[in-house]
Amino acid sequence: MFELAHISDPHLGPLPEPTNLQLANKRIFGYVNWRRNRKGVMTSSVLDNLLEDLKAAKPDHLAITGDLVNLALPQEILNAQKWLRSLGPADWISVVQGNHDAYVPGSRLKAEQAWLDYMATDKHLADQISFPTLRVRDQVALIGVNSARATMPFMATGYFLAKQAHKLAEQLDHAKSLGQFRVVMIHHPPAPKATYWHKRLIGASLFRRVIQQHGAELILHGHTHLATRTTIKGPDRSVPVICVPSASQSPGGHKPSSAYNLFRISGEAGDWNCHMTQRGFSTPGEPIKDLGHHQLLGKEN
Repeated sequence: MFELAHISDPHLGPLPEPTNLQLANKRIFGYVNWRRNRKGVMTSSVLDNLLEDLKAAKPDHLAITGDLVNLALPQEILNAQKWLRSLGPADWISVVQGNHDAYVPGSRLKAEQAWLDYMATDKHLADQISFPTLRVRDQVALIGVNSARATMPFMATGYFLAKQAHKLAEQLDHAKSLGQFRVVMIHHPPAPKATYWHKRLIGASLFRRVIQQHGAELILHGHTHLATRTTIKGPDRSVPVICVPSASQSPGGHKPSSAYNLFRISGEAGDWNCHMTQRGFSTPGEPIKDLGHHQLLGKEN
């Protein structure tokens, strides 16, 4: 059995104090939003407690689907690098970026360079990453799709275009030929009408077409800060699409409280079994607990 944990959107704090020059772009709007809406409800203590519980579960691997930072300030990117190193070794953690990690032009590449060891394809030697990435752990293939791109103010769209689509199709086919359980990681939700227009994945229909033609066993995303389970059509059966709340969301807010998902994967090609347990906070002052159990593939053991 292989156990895969999933968190997303930690939005690591505290926010470094930006200079006036650093705020002379889209960041000014994000800075105001952080001060007004996120500073008090997305906290390091909540994140720390969640991760302590996650580590106690001793998963075989951890997937993080983006938005490690808030405004992609240079110091934030470095702080996220230090956080990843404190969290665990690079071969235990796989990361894809979110829109906040690519908040302004140039920040995505800076984050890629700082977090390279946690994002790159196995045995990758270059200083830049080609997406989608591919990391194999036991019989689980973790395919990292990049939907992050700097956008205009008030926009948080993601992008999935033809170049990635072609490579994703190849990777899905190759992993299938090796009998691997295929997990696709992406920040933006690929399902129809999963979020607001200004936060949507541009190219989502193309992504769904690739999955419909080539298949996958599991798709993980973040971005919405919601605990959702949906599916998109595959060649033989529906593919589970799972989102998890922000890992730093305090209980009692208008979004679901901090949580992580744990996927227990067993079986073999053609007969996979995948069971999901969600653990997190439910109400203020209460400890972390199981929030739900769902059989995604196969039958209950």
